[in-house]
Amino acid sequence: MAVSIRLKRVGRKNAPYYRVVVVDSRKPRDGKCIEQLGIYQPLSAPANVKIDEERALEWLRRGAVPSKTVKDLLSQKGILSKHAAKP
Repeated sequence: MAVSIRLKRVGRKNAPYYRVVVVDSRKPRDGKCIEQLGIYQPLSAPANVKIDEERALEWLRRGAVPSKTVKDLLSQKGILSKHAAKP
């Protein structure tokens, strides 16, 4: 099973709110997820990003592949640099 870390859209029309989730890569964007790692609110100023660092690092160590947007969010929080530093 290929596991990815990506965004799941919630919220109302024209007011997106995303959850950072771990999912089977074959599932649809808003389908069932394995675990929720955090949130991303792009419309708030500044954008609100909260991610559980320990759980995200655990999933990255297990081989979960982040999407491009999630990779950018993880690097902003410094999680990717911690993952690269540890063997």
